[in-house]
Amino acid sequence: MGYVAVKGGIQAIEESIKRLKYERLKKGTVLDSQQIEGGMRCLIDQVMSESSLYCETLTAMAIKQAEGSPEEAVFLLRAYRSTLPRKHYSRTVQSEEMLVERRISSSFKEIPGGQILGAAMDYTHRLIDFDLNKETDDEAIKWVCEYALESGVDNDQTNLSNLPKTLDYLREEGLISTCEINYDEPDDVTKESLHFPTSRSQRLQILTRGQTGAVTSLGYAALRSYGALHPTVGELRIGNLPIYVDSPFLEQNEDGDAYYIGEIKVTEVETLFPEEIQKGNGEKEIEFDIGYGICYGQNETKAIAMSILDRCLEAANPEYPIHNEEFVLLHIDSVESTGFISHLKLPHYVTFQSKLDSVRKTKK
Repeated sequence: MGYVAVKGGIQAIEESIKRLKYERLKKGTVLDSQQIEGGMRCLIDQVMSESSLYCETLTAMAIKQAEGSPEEAVFLLRAYRSTLPRKHYSRTVQSEEMLVERRISSSFKEIPGGQILGAAMDYTHRLIDFDLNKETDDEAIKWVCEYALESGVDNDQTNLSNLPKTLDYLREEGLISTCEINYDEPDDVTKESLHFPTSRSQRLQILTRGQTGAVTSLGYAALRSYGALHPTVGELRIGNLPIYVDSPFLEQNEDGDAYYIGEIKVTEVETLFPEEIQKGNGEKEIEFDIGYGICYGQNETKAIAMSILDRCLEAANPEYPIHNEEFVLLHIDSVESTGFISHLKLPHYVTFQSKLDSVRKTKK
């Protein structure tokens, strides 16, 4: 259910819209969309993920129009996305082909290919840098050029593609069960309404486009009390994945050449959950289950929280609300939850007057 319509006097609404534009422009500054795209990387990634639309330029425009409100920007992008024709389906993306920018493991100190810290705020001091208030474009360009010369980033020949998955080595030892490939066509939550019980493909789609704060909060709730889980990040990797589409001249189900159409940056997380398994002889063994998270851009907290909720929904323990797919999936959607809360601002004159009359009669 979505509440978006507003009724009222046309003149009053037009004046309200003018006032909105005035509030955006009254300080005499017009924010450039390119500045948003270049300087608000994390916000861009968050909004793209929640919108299920990968386009940094459009996302920057939506953020500008929404005056920095993530939920309003997501609303704008999802509305635009619904108007786009779906001309092609890409080939299945293999995350092993990722060109890695950042790759860490909390489970192992030494991993094949090494830990790659990349760009992250995890290692910075959480102190406001007041020098940013005096930063100029010329200084930024100069710093970038000096850094490129010092680090050799422009000439880096290190091959960071096709790095092995850390958890594959646990599978080789038989510590993690091997997953069978499921060739069933995944469900598409953007084309068909959600019905319960859901398939895992539906759950993963809802989680990856869920509101970042909501997914994080429920993931934290699972860690803190509702099941008291404590997983370990087996591998977190951020990088670019190539996207290919089949040639339009091929017949259906016919193998042939594919066209490279670009790449997308994603954050992928695999977490490990130790579980006690009761054996037939009365003994217990420890085995590992896996939670999976993936989302557009660099959004590590959300991807980790998503992997926690993925595992909770797979386990489906009725004792905890975090394991209830209806409770989780229906309450993390940005547009649905924001729309439902916002509809309380719409006129409820008739229903409230009816309740008010009942209260007055009762008092008498």
